[in-house]
Amino acid sequence: MQIAIVIPAWNVAPFIGQAIRSVLAQSYKDWVLTVIDDGSTDATAAAALDAIAGDPRAQMIRQANAGVSTARNAGMNARRADATLFLDGDDWLAPGALAALAAELERAPDAVAVSGPWQRLPSGDGMRAPPSGDLLPHLLVRNLFVNGGHLLIRRWALEAAGRFDPGLRFGEDWEYWVRLACLGPFAACRAPEPLLFVRERADGAYLSMAARRASFTPCLDAIFGGALVRSRIPAAALALLRARADAESDWIAGRELLRHGRVREGWPYLLRSVHAAPGARRLALLAMAGLPFTRRGPFRRYRAPGLETICNK
Repeated sequence: MQIAIVIPAWNVAPFIGQAIRSVLAQSYKDWVLTVIDDGSTDATAAAALDAIAGDPRAQMIRQANAGVSTARNAGMNARRADATLFLDGDDWLAPGALAALAAELERAPDAVAVSGPWQRLPSGDGMRAPPSGDLLPHLLVRNLFVNGGHLLIRRWALEAAGRFDPGLRFGEDWEYWVRLACLGPFAACRAPEPLLFVRERADGAYLSMAARRASFTPCLDAIFGGALVRSRIPAAALALLRARADAESDWIAGRELLRHGRVREGWPYLLRSVHAAPGARRLALLAMAGLPFTRRGPFRRYRAPGLETICNK
C-alpha cells in the first residue's frame, strides 16, 4: 500500500521542518509527500526545502495564497496513492504512525478510513482514543477528529467524496469527514501510544475562529445541506441533529472564549448550550467553568502566542 501525505503550509516556518522530518523518519517506507506552500510570507518554503533534503519521495508545490482547502486539493491532485493522510504543517507523526494505520486499514477492508490516537502538546492532556464504526450520526453533531493527521483515507473513498470545499474558512475538514462517513464506516487503530502530536498554538487559526460562534454557521449549513447527508438521514431526524449540532457549537465557542480569557462573552454560549442539550457531564463541566482556572481541564487558559514549547517526540 502506497501512502500519500499532503502537508498544507502557510506561515509555519518554525514548525514545518519537524512535520516533514517526522514523515522522513517513518518506519513505513512506501510513501510520497507533497508540501503545498500556500503563499507563505515567511521562510516556510525555504524551511520545507531544507527539511526535504533531496528525498525523491518528497516534493514542494508553491501557490498563491488560496486557503487550506485549495492547498489540500492541490496535494490530492499532485500525487495519487492507495491511501492519503493530511498532516498539518505544525504537527508531527510518531515514527510508527503510517505502519500502524496501514496495517489497520488492511485489516478493515470495508472501512473508508482508519483513525489513530493523538495527543495535544504542550498542554500535556492525555492521549485521545479514535472513534470507529458508522460515525455519521455522531459526526453530524460534532467533529470527532482533531484534524486529518491521524486519518488514513482509502483512495476510492477520497475520489468518491470529492474535494475539500474552498468556500469554507472554518470546519472544512469536518464537512469533508461527514461526506466520508456517508460512504461507509471508519476503523480505529488502538495503538498504545499517540500516532499524531498536535501543536497547541494560541494564535492558530482554529483556536481563534472557534471562539467566534458565527464561524460555525457556514460549515453547519454545508453539512446539513449536503446531498449525501440528506439522502441518508430523514428530514425530521436531520432537524433534531442540527439542533444538537448548534448546541455543541455554542459550547465550543463558549469554552474557547473562556480559554482566551473572555469569560463574560463566553458564559452566555455555555448556558445556551446546556439549556438546549442538558446532560450530567455538561452540567458538571459548567460548574467547573466557574472555578479558578487550573493548568489542566477543558477551560484552562491558553499560553500567550509565541510561548509554545517546540516539542520533540
